[in-house]
Amino acid sequence: MEVKPVRQRLNLQSSGCHFAVGMDPLLSREEKYGHPTERAWIEIDRDALIHNARTLRSLLPPGCELMPAVKAQAYGHGAVLVARELNRIGVRAFCVATVSEGIELRKGGVKGEILILGYTHPSRISSLRRYRLIQTVIDYPYASVLNDCKKKIRVHIGIDTGMHRLGERCDHFEQICSIFRMKHLKIEGAFTHLCADDSTEPMEKSFTQGQGTAFFETMKQLKDQGFSCKKVHLQASYGVLNYPELGGDYARIGIALYGLLSTGADTERCNIVLKPVLAVKTRVAAVKGLYCGETAGYGLSFTAKREMKIATVTIGYADGLPRALSGGTGKVLIHGFEAPILGYICMDQTIIDVTDIPDVTQGDIAVVIGKSGGKEITACDVAQQADTIANEVLSRLGQRLTRMVVS
Repeated sequence: MEVKPVRQRLNLQSSGCHFAVGMDPLLSREEKYGHPTERAWIEIDRDALIHNARTLRSLLPPGCELMPAVKAQAYGHGAVLVARELNRIGVRAFCVATVSEGIELRKGGVKGEILILGYTHPSRISSLRRYRLIQTVIDYPYASVLNDCKKKIRVHIGIDTGMHRLGERCDHFEQICSIFRMKHLKIEGAFTHLCADDSTEPMEKSFTQGQGTAFFETMKQLKDQGFSCKKVHLQASYGVLNYPELGGDYARIGIALYGLLSTGADTERCNIVLKPVLAVKTRVAAVKGLYCGETAGYGLSFTAKREMKIATVTIGYADGLPRALSGGTGKVLIHGFEAPILGYICMDQTIIDVTDIPDVTQGDIAVVIGKSGGKEITACDVAQQADTIANEVLSRLGQRLTRMVVS
């Protein structure tokens, strides 16, 4: 794939994005343009990202806008890189989990609304105004804390309709009204979180529809009381796909934007074409022989039953490769062949079996997530092997992996 330059001057070191044109005129062409010379790196497919955004946007009802979830480094992809690409196609609203994530986007030049979905400590409230961020009101006591700062703060109110995580309970209507009366809160929106929208089974469907009813009834009652709320939202990836009729002014799209759903089964059942955005690649550091009866790795965890050829690749659990993939559970791809993982995955390196793969040499590329030849390993594949969901696999990818946009 052709690596396209990132033309703007960016400070991406903190996000794991360690290159940018304009950062230093003395950088080599490879460093400037993100040529994969690193020990391990992430490639972000611009075309796939834009395809997914436009496809998901086409599913939204009139008046509903994308509010991509770019928390946790855009599910490991690189928040600034992803948000800037989406800015270019007109996306003007994003949501994150923390004030630090919002600040990083602003410092990276991201335009538009940025909503913080989680708690912000009172000592950092001044940053909300400085970086033009919108804070979630997580309950009535927190609203009072924000109001006591005696500075205008832009907020969306979280309404708890059944998740019971954050948000003021929808049946605490008087307290919600009291929040609207607080003179230092500039209330620009309200939202709830659907907790069972990944299923259309009868029980989950009834619960999800009940959440929607409770939320919109609360909004109607507020309007009847004379309170204005410009933007309301309750949809995320699964909600848009399974319950599009619930609508709203924003759709907080997360995992689907990145080209998959939480599990392989969900992804296969999806009735739209999503394209994986991310590939994880690494280098072969060494190739050596292993005699029959010799062991490899920590704890004598692998013993050769024949003469073998093994290789060490420069990625480990500190980079986000789940240690649960040790002992042959997981594999990587080299030259279009599968190379099983041998023994325990180490912090920075992993040993693989390349006995039956021809011409493996030092410096070769190994694919951890992505395609090689006619084979592919998806984040859902890795998640299944590690007994988790793709969201976790992606969001735990390490900060020292260089992120680069390719096309």
